[in-house]
Amino acid sequence: MDSWECARELSDAAQAAGLCLEVRLEIDTGAGRTGVPLEHAAALAQRIAAMPGLRLTGIYTFKGLIYQGAPTQDNILAAKEEGEMMAEAARSIRAAGVAIQDVSAGSSPTGVAVAQTGLVTEVRPGTYIFKDQMLCGEHVAEPEQIAVRYAATVVSVQHGEYAVLDGGSKTFATDIPLNTPPFYYPGYAAVEGRPDLCLSRMNEEHGILTAACGQTKLKVGDVLTLVPIHVCTAVNQQNAVYLLENGRLTRHPVDARGMTV
Repeated sequence: MDSWECARELSDAAQAAGLCLEVRLEIDTGAGRTGVPLEHAAALAQRIAAMPGLRLTGIYTFKGLIYQGAPTQDNILAAKEEGEMMAEAARSIRAAGVAIQDVSAGSSPTGVAVAQTGLVTEVRPGTYIFKDQMLCGEHVAEPEQIAVRYAATVVSVQHGEYAVLDGGSKTFATDIPLNTPPFYYPGYAAVEGRPDLCLSRMNEEHGILTAACGQTKLKVGDVLTLVPIHVCTAVNQQNAVYLLENGRLTRHPVDARGMTV
């Protein structure tokens, strides 16, 4: 949680259910997404700790590659700052009389280095399980370590300068903007074995592949493998994945898929 309003709702729900919920306070360490600003953390922690039905056990953050409030490609600097900021937050909260235990930080690009600071009790990398183009750009993976591939079929080549795939915005991750710093990704996924092709445009059901040379040289029925920029949202948009183990493919549902039913 990162606000009084959120804490109040959880407190009311816990009391109604006769429960005591362990909760953590989220700290904004520079990503500017969610989390209470560092300077307000101690005061909010005091209020939450006094609420019935809640037990504030720690703090956590998601910072990623941010240093002094701006994007960076220096994993070590970002991680060192992350550890120091969380240690400062923990000190201020404990000085305010709230005995928290957990200090949680460290995303995939910073997890190892944050742990090495000795200032946190837990790191929470996630993307490292599969790896993706983004982690390669962030210097914590090599292309041959990426475990996830899309398989997509060419369904139309009526126009020689582009080909249409059977996967669009319902299939490929779109949460990373193209042609923006620091990595300037040219397409929504990389086509394995065809660096000249770019998945540059999509609608709901179709992806549009263009070629640097002007002609895709693809035909209907061609099956391409593509590597996602960001694997988390790639997996989360599928109903199932196929795991390759010992030369055998098995189908598994994505039980934690983020969808409403």
